[in-house]
Parts: sequence; structure tokens; C-alpha cells
Amino acid sequence: MALLEDPIATARLMTREVRTGERDGVATRIAVARRTYRTDQADLWDALTDAERLPRWFLPVSGDLKVGGRYQFEGQAGGVVEECDAPRTLAVTWEFGGTVSWLRVNLLPADDGTTFELVHEAVVDPDMWAQFGPGAVGIGWDLALMGLGLHLDSGAAVDPAEGLRFPLTPEGLDFVRTAAAGWCDAAIADGDDPEAARASAQGSVTFYTVEPDGA
Repeated sequence: MALLEDPIATARLMTREVRTGERDGVATRIAVARRTYRTDQADLWDALTDAERLPRWFLPVSGDLKVGGRYQFEGQAGGVVEECDAPRTLAVTWEFGGTVSWLRVNLLPADDGTTFELVHEAVVDPDMWAQFGPGAVGIGWDLALMGLGLHLDSGAAVDPAEGLRFPLTPEGLDFVRTAAAGWCDAAIADGDDPEAARASAQGSVTFYTVEPDGA
């Protein structure tokens, strides 16, 4: 059974922005994703921060979930909780594969629910950016936040196995291609060469939609 009836429309619920930044004199690239969910701030905050609820749409989490404490997502990133202002702002380091980036989530009241804003800043290897562009991190967040939307709409848990298979399905391919195009447009708006940005977008689509053995 498909996770989404209309994957293209769901992917278009997200607005995407790319910025160029700097930390301690080092250039960074910043991916910004925004989506409005049909729920209030308290419910969305709970879905993002409650250790019992996070696995229903993302991953099991452990650690000391307070400012200054370390957290760890099972099989994924960990880091330090740097700021927590419920139910508005959460900021953490995002440490994975020997790299450190910075993640900030802002929740803003909206007429039809709550706007979720994710700001992910990283020092990016130029060769990696040329190969995958912002879609390398952006599409991953698109997929995770799709799962958050499914959970918020139904109250049920998203099947992790089905979530992993999703990008390999026709519906998943439509979703990933639409998300990649959005990140490509955002990179071009930030000054990237259009031809190079489109090539990077195709690289990110391939990364998410081809099984590791190339099948």
C-alpha cells in the first residue's frame, strides 16, 4: 500500500530555501525547510521532543534530553541539546559520521495550524556539494517530515520498513524528484550555477532512489 495518495502534492507542501553562511570564519551552507501542519504548537512540540512519540515517525532516541545533555538517535545522528524554549524553539548539534552540523527548529503559529521551520547549517565539502547539492540533506528531511505529517494526521505510527521502501517505489520516486527540484531551485536562487545545480539534483535523486547494490 502506498504511503501517499499524491506524493507530488505532498512534496510541494514544503517550501525550501538555501542560504550561504559562516561560522568562526568558515563558510557554511544552510538548508531551510518549512511546512505548516494541521495541529497546534503544543502537539507538534510533543511529537518532536517526546522520547515515546519520536519513534512513531522518526527513530528511537536516548540520552539526557535537556539543555547541555547529549542525545542519540538509533542508527543516526546524536549531539548536544543547545537550546530548548518550549513550545517554540529547539537547537541541537547534529553529529554523524565524524562531522558536526547545527540544527534549529522553530514552531510558529499559523492560521491553519503550526508552521514548522527547520534550519540545518553545515560546513560542506565542495566536491560533495557539486555531486549532491542541498538535496543530500534536504531530501532526507523531506522524507522524515513526510512521516511526521502522516503521524500527525492519523495519530498512528509510521511503519519503519515501509518508510525505508518508500523512495524505491514509483510514488517515492515522484516525491524525491519533486523535492530535489525544489532544493535545486533554492540553490540557484542562492547563486549556484543552474546547470551544475540541476546535475547535483539528479545526483541526489539517484542517491535516494537506487538500492545500494545498484539494483
